[in-house]
Amino acid sequence: MKKYVIALDQGTTSSRAMLIDREGRVAGSVQRPFPQLYPQPGWVEHDPHDILSSQLGALTELLLTYSVDPADIDSVGITNQRETTVVWDRATGEPIANAIVWQCRRTAPMVEALASDPVVAAEITARTGLVPDAYFSASKIAWILGEVPGARARAERGELAFGTVDSWLIWKLTYGAVHATDVTNASRTMLYNIHEGCWDPYLLELFGIPASLMPEVRPSAGDFGVTANPGLVQGIPIRGVAGDQQAALFGQCCFEPGQAKNTYGTGCFLLMHTGHEACASTKGLLTTVAASAPGTAGTEYALEGSVFVAGALIQWLRDELGILENVAEAGAVARSVPSTEGVVVVPAFTGLGAPWWDADARGAILGLTRGAGRAHIVRAALESLAYQVCDLVQAMTEDAGVPLSVLNVDGGAAANDFLLQFQADMLGVSLRRPANAETTALGAAFLAGLATGFWPDTAALSALREGEERFLPTFDEAMRTSLMTRWREAVARVRS
Repeated sequence: MKKYVIALDQGTTSSRAMLIDREGRVAGSVQRPFPQLYPQPGWVEHDPHDILSSQLGALTELLLTYSVDPADIDSVGITNQRETTVVWDRATGEPIANAIVWQCRRTAPMVEALASDPVVAAEITARTGLVPDAYFSASKIAWILGEVPGARARAERGELAFGTVDSWLIWKLTYGAVHATDVTNASRTMLYNIHEGCWDPYLLELFGIPASLMPEVRPSAGDFGVTANPGLVQGIPIRGVAGDQQAALFGQCCFEPGQAKNTYGTGCFLLMHTGHEACASTKGLLTTVAASAPGTAGTEYALEGSVFVAGALIQWLRDELGILENVAEAGAVARSVPSTEGVVVVPAFTGLGAPWWDADARGAILGLTRGAGRAHIVRAALESLAYQVCDLVQAMTEDAGVPLSVLNVDGGAAANDFLLQFQADMLGVSLRRPANAETTALGAAFLAGLATGFWPDTAALSALREGEERFLPTFDEAMRTSLMTRWREAVARVRS
């Protein structure tokens, strides 16, 4: 009997390989960082060879370190940084340029010019569920074709291939046999029609991208070939692929409408499952495709919203203000006072995201009195993370018409018990923190293992969540309303 599914978690700054056993536990893990490239202000690149070598190196080291018998490996699942764009030569497998990373803003003028026509902007959103932005892959591909000498002509002759990072890894793992992506990554390119389930001819023409460049789109729990790279164990099926946030949603066992997960990282990523309904947002949220279990009839969707500053705020308290020695002590400092005594922190360092969408708003600490001290500011900072998530949840539930049933949490700041209790209090629903925090890798492994029968069904996956911690709300509605009113008054004071 097979013992493990391997999860490859290719992130923005490092690549990881993990052994996931039948109980959903991490039986082994290896992580390898790789360089970040900043050729000009606002530009962010990765060398695709660095992405590949770090990921293959982590996989090889994992197998050697934990003395894994190849016969014990059931399958491989891949999860990846989304939107990052690679274009390579089909004959040689060599990239024609560095990967343009999701964070890169070089193509912002291109997208702004296109979106200045309200008809075009509305068409992009209607077809893709996305707000037109340089964040997504479409303009990055167009930039490479326009700026790399001869690239456009080669693309039109069918000599080049585009992929998000998952496609690049699949191509290399299968030794060029498979050029494919999954529906979740496709839905983040701004070229995929999430209603029709195909690359959209109108959008390809709008960005000047030949259809021959694009990978085949397959289900997230599907057949992506087998490992055939000479440096690897041969013949292992690749059966699960999903972009990182959708993988985390699946890894948190959010399989039904109204189930949601929030990742408390540098920022926050909140995704809510909306079932087979592609909910068009009126609040500036993104409609995206969710990863589905094998045999699911029809496409499943999610709403996605982002908080720009979450864990980064606590780092700011430590590094710039110097009022924390380390991030881990924030919860204890916050608990040392019974309330903020009216202090409110609005962490709009880079503007405000959904539902405010005010890029020119700036951060502030409000309500200071002579009696306010370090602990009040730290507590107000942690509370601000919860308030921002409350704003997102309200926007999502109004868009989806589905109440939030439970919020599943992960990410670095989810280790903070004070934050999670306050979040439960403010939302009025329970929070679930899994014993295994590696929900992104778990999602990729779960997809692969369901596709092969390593796990029988999603009910079996949900049963693996034993040992999770729950945080139950204690505030009454009057308390929630009072605190949210004070928060929104503070937000109004920093709006541009």
